[in-house]
Amino acid sequence: MVNPLKSKNNQPGFFKKFMNFYLVLLFILIAFIAGLIIGKKSDKPAFDPGLANGHVYNKSIEPDFLSQNLDFEIFWDVWQLIKDNYVKQPVNETKMLYGAMVGSVASLGDAYSTFFDPETTQDFNEELKGSFEGIGAEIAIKNDRLTIVAPLPDSPAERAGIRSGDKIYAIDGEDTTGISLDYAVSKIRGPKGTAVILTIGRDSWENLQEIKIIREKIKIQSVKWSLLDNNIVHLKLRYFNEDTLDDFNKAVLEISKKNPTGIILDLRNNPGGFLSTAVAIASEWIEDGVVVYEKAADGELKKHEAKGRARFKDFTTIVLINKGSASGSEILAGALKDHDLATLVGEKTFGKGSVQTLFPLRDGSSLKLTIAEWLTPNKNTIEHEGVEPDIIVELTDEDFNNDKDPQLEKALELLK
Repeated sequence: MVNPLKSKNNQPGFFKKFMNFYLVLLFILIAFIAGLIIGKKSDKPAFDPGLANGHVYNKSIEPDFLSQNLDFEIFWDVWQLIKDNYVKQPVNETKMLYGAMVGSVASLGDAYSTFFDPETTQDFNEELKGSFEGIGAEIAIKNDRLTIVAPLPDSPAERAGIRSGDKIYAIDGEDTTGISLDYAVSKIRGPKGTAVILTIGRDSWENLQEIKIIREKIKIQSVKWSLLDNNIVHLKLRYFNEDTLDDFNKAVLEISKKNPTGIILDLRNNPGGFLSTAVAIASEWIEDGVVVYEKAADGELKKHEAKGRARFKDFTTIVLINKGSASGSEILAGALKDHDLATLVGEKTFGKGSVQTLFPLRDGSSLKLTIAEWLTPNKNTIEHEGVEPDIIVELTDEDFNNDKDPQLEKALELLK
């Protein structure tokens, strides 16, 4: 194997500035394959996350050339050919660098792994802090189609009629077929007061519909609770962000004083967040034992165990879930189900059971990479499978439009 940091004297001068850049040339291994994908969005800037788009065809068939010994000199040859011969000069080497990193991650064929440029990294971190500007909806790639995981409560998306499971066929008229997740996010987000038009498909609709949404400053209130009839607590968790655990601890203290007859833990349309937060919240029911397993690429299982506080363990609990419940909320629901500490009511969850770690890079960019998958305490796979409710109750379009909530009604019935 040729070491690209030592191979040729005529290497591009730009790369000499990045000689120690986080083993940067590891991404070159697959940059050319990704170039085939990048080419499908060739009208976009080379560093744009949208360039890393598209379907991965013949996933089970690996071409012979991919099994050959790696030769980094080919990359340098192509780099130099672009610099010397491309029709529009001078070539922006920064865009080429970011484009190669975006492309290499995209070639993994994993919708949740991506390279963030510095601006996108900042946006991502703002969301985890609980505020950003946009429409207030979590999106993902599901079955090769951009899909709404969950609209946030009282968000522009929810008020416009967006629902979990809606498929986005176009953003401001641009077809989303083969679009990358993070490019889609960058297209949908924007300054408050501006508009975005989503072309939406829904299983219950015959035709696609265009929905105009005005962006706002989104502040996520992740914990909210109220006292219902018969001293039943309705506890809503909408996200697992940086503020969630402090707010949840306050709610636990207040709820415990009420000595409720039961708790309805509402995880509907909760797209997830921090693992540590999900484990800590699960520990308010689970006194000891595994909350979730983390399965690494080599098959090794790492246990994430309960913290042992279990202040809610003696309260009868119903958990509400739907297809907008994803990631951290699936971990929480699956753990309570497997430990027989709650009855799950609603619809099958989204099925986002993979583990991403964010690796910060020195220029302010970052790599979000899938490193493992989640398994419930009974070692059931969450990824693509989701968590099944114990009692299936659907919430139809008619229910939604008429402010009816049969899932909540069923939970109340079970607690009477």
